[in-house]
Amino acid sequence: VLRDDFRQNPTDVVVAAGEPAILECQPPRGHPEPTIYWKKDKVRIDDKEERISIRGGKLMISNTRKSDAGMYTCVGTNMVGERDSDPAELTVF
Repeated sequence: VLRDDFRQNPTDVVVAAGEPAILECQPPRGHPEPTIYWKKDKVRIDDKEERISIRGGKLMISNTRKSDAGMYTCVGTNMVGERDSDPAELTVF
């Protein structure tokens, strides 16, 4: 089972370059409980990069750069399928 509705969609974030940015998401309810990953501009984010950490439903980018700006989507996934959240825009000025 994987519901359609996200418990929390990410919201737009505006930060100054060098500041941390946090995007939050709560995936839909499902069975088994869905895991999440994040996409930036439709490409899956690799959290191996040291500035990026994904914990629970939070995507944390430390020391943001102009290149981090873009549209971010949270994806809830389990064996049934995947659901994309509404996109949120990260603006870095």
